[in-house]
Amino acid sequence: MTAFVSVTILGLIMIFLIKEGLPIFSHVSVKEFIFGKFWYPTDDPPAYGIFPLIVGTFSVTLLSTVISVPLGVMSAIYIAEIARERLAAIAKPMVELLASIPSVVVGFFGMVVVSPFLQDTFDIPSGLNLFNAALMLAFMAVPTICSVTEDALRSVPKSLREGSLALGATHLETIARITVPAAVSGISTAVILGMSRAVGETMVVLMVAGGAAMSPSSIFDPVRPMPASIAAEMGEAPFGAEHYNALFATGVVLFLFTLVFNVCAARIARRYKR
Repeated sequence: MTAFVSVTILGLIMIFLIKEGLPIFSHVSVKEFIFGKFWYPTDDPPAYGIFPLIVGTFSVTLLSTVISVPLGVMSAIYIAEIARERLAAIAKPMVELLASIPSVVVGFFGMVVVSPFLQDTFDIPSGLNLFNAALMLAFMAVPTICSVTEDALRSVPKSLREGSLALGATHLETIARITVPAAVSGISTAVILGMSRAVGETMVVLMVAGGAAMSPSSIFDPVRPMPASIAAEMGEAPFGAEHYNALFATGVVLFLFTLVFNVCAARIARRYKR
């Protein structure tokens, strides 16, 4: 029953998004909307091209994944396989506590602390950029990846470790060749959850990504991912206007992007599980 209600609510949300977003395509073609390079909804005439927003979303998600996955997985391996029990009992709750930090606090930290540091260290015009956003999203994703990966590693049967050690393998060889491969399904699930949070996060990227609707040429360029654009402009868009419909159409694209990502990730996880 709960699953049915969840699917029904999800379907209604999708119908509402499509209903509110479709009218924009009477003013601009799908090709121009997806691949247009300019997002100037308040100009005369307005330009509704979300390609820079899509590139910004992909860039921030990819870079945050590159940062967070090694940190999260290696932290989980240390807590589950290397650290002493007393240290692990302290470290895991501390890591999980990081996941409870509100996103607005993380965004504020990125604006006040990380942004000036990046600006001074790399001698760049602004510290509010793609790299800053990726760092903050990685910081938010690491606790999820670490916690789920740690649970997956602990679920590996003890007999596998003991058999490997009995055959003469060292502790590190057992971790690398037995424990981690046996927990790949759970690790891939952890990565999926971490990336999903990075894809849909709004407040952090709104505060620290720079807010420039353009395709970045380096990691220090400002960007505006799709969630940030929707959050920043929805309050200013007149109800039922072209700008309003364009933002809902952007939401549809983000929804489909997230759906395709989750389906592909689930297939990968199922394959590793087999």
